[in-house]
Amino acid sequence: MNYVDNLPEMDLMRSEKMTFVQLIIPVESAHRAITYLGELGLLQFRDLNADKSPFQRTFVNQVKRCAEMSRKLRFFKDQIHKASLASSIQAGMQPDIELEELEIQLAEHEHELNEMNSNSEKLQHTFNELVEFKMVLEKAGDFLLSSKGHPVHEDRELDEHAYLNNDYSESASLLELETQPGPSSNQSGLRFISGIISKSKVLRFERILFRATRGNMLFNQSTADDPIMDPLSTEMVEKTVFVVFFSGEQAKTKILKICEAFGANCYPVPEDITKQRQITREVLSRLSELETTLDAGIRHRNKALTSISFHITKWLKMVKREKAVFDTLNMLNFDVTKKCLVGEGWCPIFAKVQIQEALRRATFDSSSQVGIIFHAMEALEAPPTYFRTNSFTNAYQEIVDAYGVARYQEANPAVYTVITFPFLFAVMFGDWGHGICLLLGALYLIARENKFGSQKLGSFMEMLFGGRYVLLLMSLFSIYCGLIYNEFFSVPYHIFGGSAYRCRDDTCSNAYTVGLIKFRDPYPFGVDPSWRGSRSELPFLNSLKMKMSILLGVAQMNLGIMLSYFDARFFSNSLDIKYQFVPQIIFLNSLFGYLSLLILIKWCTGSQADLYHVMIYMFLSPFDDLGDNQLFWGQGVIQVILLLAALVAVPWMLFPKPFILKKLHSERFQGRTYGVLRTSEGDLDSEPDSARQHIEEFNFSEIFVHQMIHSIEFVLGAVSNTASYLRLWALSLAHSELSTVFYEKVLLLAWGYNNILIRLVGLAVFTFATAFILLMMETLSAFLHALRLHWVEFQNKFYHGDGYKFRPFSFAALTDDDESP
Repeated sequence: MNYVDNLPEMDLMRSEKMTFVQLIIPVESAHRAITYLGELGLLQFRDLNADKSPFQRTFVNQVKRCAEMSRKLRFFKDQIHKASLASSIQAGMQPDIELEELEIQLAEHEHELNEMNSNSEKLQHTFNELVEFKMVLEKAGDFLLSSKGHPVHEDRELDEHAYLNNDYSESASLLELETQPGPSSNQSGLRFISGIISKSKVLRFERILFRATRGNMLFNQSTADDPIMDPLSTEMVEKTVFVVFFSGEQAKTKILKICEAFGANCYPVPEDITKQRQITREVLSRLSELETTLDAGIRHRNKALTSISFHITKWLKMVKREKAVFDTLNMLNFDVTKKCLVGEGWCPIFAKVQIQEALRRATFDSSSQVGIIFHAMEALEAPPTYFRTNSFTNAYQEIVDAYGVARYQEANPAVYTVITFPFLFAVMFGDWGHGICLLLGALYLIARENKFGSQKLGSFMEMLFGGRYVLLLMSLFSIYCGLIYNEFFSVPYHIFGGSAYRCRDDTCSNAYTVGLIKFRDPYPFGVDPSWRGSRSELPFLNSLKMKMSILLGVAQMNLGIMLSYFDARFFSNSLDIKYQFVPQIIFLNSLFGYLSLLILIKWCTGSQADLYHVMIYMFLSPFDDLGDNQLFWGQGVIQVILLLAALVAVPWMLFPKPFILKKLHSERFQGRTYGVLRTSEGDLDSEPDSARQHIEEFNFSEIFVHQMIHSIEFVLGAVSNTASYLRLWALSLAHSELSTVFYEKVLLLAWGYNNILIRLVGLAVFTFATAFILLMMETLSAFLHALRLHWVEFQNKFYHGDGYKFRPFSFAALTDDDESP
């Protein structure tokens, strides 16, 4: 065992060794020290002000200032996006500035932009009103001309309705209403109101007018030629020009109120054609002037936004970093002199030298007369878990962490998951044609790694890209297992030579009913292609894959139990070795390890023994003669010994450990009748958590119940987990049969016709089924089942998974979200 202990440590096998440290930082160098530690990213601070609200902390004002600057920067980004200007990815040539200077600059830019936006909205509003006025003059003039040339027949036109619906825009009128009835109107007392309304409200507007005037009105309408831009939403809105003829002052008041309620803009249109033309010329002149002014304003605004966009990336990064620094400073406490900040946290042991060097640089750069004190302390709480991963191993570590983060220094299942996870997936997905398709997808993601890694992806694509190396190994193992199963889109090929079987005659008429005969050595690698289509294909593959699943399952469960042994050795826990590891390894291998041995012996000897009969009667009649089911000499005696060993292992797991723990606890605290004497009642509370002594309360009943549950779970789990590995056989068979159905019943069936259209349809259906059912749904199914086998069947043998991740303060970990830099 000394040889094992002296072996070099395996990467990822154990988490990095951590140490609890304390920092005493002078106030004048605190900001620079935290900044340098954020650039290093190897120290996780502990919040010493957890009992305080965010508004009671020391640097709350600085955090508020950073949040306000973040709001302004988000406003700038929104304005740049609305103006369809591209933000500069590279930082501008502006030299480094202080936070105070940046705050002043941002306030000036915001004030300037708000003024420009306000002026632009007013000008656009005026421009829209003039456009509407021009449209009303054009359309209403036509209505007035037609009304002069022909007598007005209100009674015949009251039932006409408009059926036009679209968007809605609400704005105030340009001029006050000045209706000037002409001579013809004066003679008959007929008056009119002209205006423009959103197209979507015309029908309701007309109905309300009709009801309010009791039908004593004439409503004319005409759709505007061009849509008008809404200055608030910047969307183009279609509108309709209307003219309402009525009689009486009371009707006028009602119509104006209805126009106001519906957001209709009313404009005065004189009946005199000469005045209409004069007003139209004035409106066109003002429109031309406003258009020139608007264009100049837009150019000025875009110029200002372009200048901001050139520096906005750098400003966003700077504000994010400053806010993160002040948030971290809020986790520190002042000492009694109020001249130093005290912080605590965790760091890896290998990083202590780098942290000390960063603190020395901070002291020198801030011209502080007092250095920063950095020293290790004892901690009550368990250290965080930190694994140094790369782009290849990170995805496998995430698979394990999704179940639970490893306890500090606990054996890491990700070391073995790198190989076992894609291999078990491939056992269920084995087809080297489908494996090649997955390989092409994985290679594409790896080839575009730099491009995809630098841009924001969707949730599904991000998950797929993050698991690109998992997909790579899954595809490679699928090709390997597909070659063993000899399946290429369910079609077997003579890749490694000729078949070992042949027909009994040249016609091969009885090949399926009678069978083939063996005439040469076995096929050198994988399944003989002659099994495909034979009468014994399904029984043979069922037997092969079922037994193979049991062998793989027992091997992986034994690996999990062995890892529990190495964990116990690492933590010097001899009780777990003697009363947990030993009985577990005996119990599992006395039953299912023995079954695996029988499978291997049967394969090697070609025996016809019934293994179901052997295992069942090992429990029911252990002393009976095995007869034809005997595979080796002395098998009956060995079965009795293994059965007794399995029965003894159960109480061995259950009883000794709780009673030994009780005895050790009694010996440790024997004679301690009185508590520890303290000088005052507040001593315990005044000490920091890292300096307190912690005495665990021993509860024998709780420990015994826990051990009983653990023992029962293992005994029952040994059976259920072994049966659970049969999913390898079931999914492999389902994938193979489904692929065969698509090939034979779709592609070959369509190819049997001489019609090119039927062949193309069959090929399209086969391609669709292969891509979406076999390559997507089956891949997801096999992935989830492999995940289940690792999380439940493998990791529950040794893995606690009750730790917490090491989350250091690091600028590199800051996200690029727009909500809060």
